[in-house]
Amino acid sequence: MTTGAPVEVRNLSRRFGEHVVIDGLDLHIEPGEFVALLGASGCGKSTLLRILADLDRDITGDVSVARGRAVGFQAPRLMPWKRVWRNVVLGLPGRPDRERAEAALAEVGLSHRVDVWPKVLSGGEAQRVALARSLVREPDLLLLDEPFSALDALTRLTARGLVDELWQRHRCAVLLVTHDVEEALVLADRVLVMDRGRIAHDARVEIDRPRDLADPALVAMRTDLLARLGVDVKEHA
Repeated sequence: MTTGAPVEVRNLSRRFGEHVVIDGLDLHIEPGEFVALLGASGCGKSTLLRILADLDRDITGDVSVARGRAVGFQAPRLMPWKRVWRNVVLGLPGRPDRERAEAALAEVGLSHRVDVWPKVLSGGEAQRVALARSLVREPDLLLLDEPFSALDALTRLTARGLVDELWQRHRCAVLLVTHDVEEALVLADRVLVMDRGRIAHDARVEIDRPRDLADPALVAMRTDLLARLGVDVKEHA
């Protein structure tokens, strides 16, 4: 199946033995679209991302994904024996291009960390290096698997704002897997809820950026999404 969309999935299924993790799933993502994927642990979110990243091929169904794609995981996965700039261009064809690395690091606010070893970076800095490594590839599709989950609350807010800024600049399609409903509503054009291996809900966020979580429309969407995730908002008020 070949389409012009960065992601086109039809009737996708994935089993682990007798356990069905993804069950006849359909998904379409437009060029430049930012999509957030929510769901309870074990619902298949990360499995879907791994399939789209071509890290899991034991599937049935039709999957078409942009050839130019990059992946960001929960852990930065930096090589400790390589300087930061070399980590950014790791895996790119040809000789390591320091200028490209420096430009990408400047975009994420780390020009002062070009030549250091990864071990001296803070958690937030390491994730920004990983983001620079993704963006230096100029992807048509960026797959992010809970990239902020290990960060403290303040650093997480900063990283969230940086991702929003970089997405608006580069306009690649993004699929963000997250457990954070507010994060999804602040960043995404569409928020999907995955349940029992399928996309159970698809909500478009038609609110101008930057978004205020106190906006009544976002409050209503947050309440609805939490309910779909099995969270009683009144109990947590």
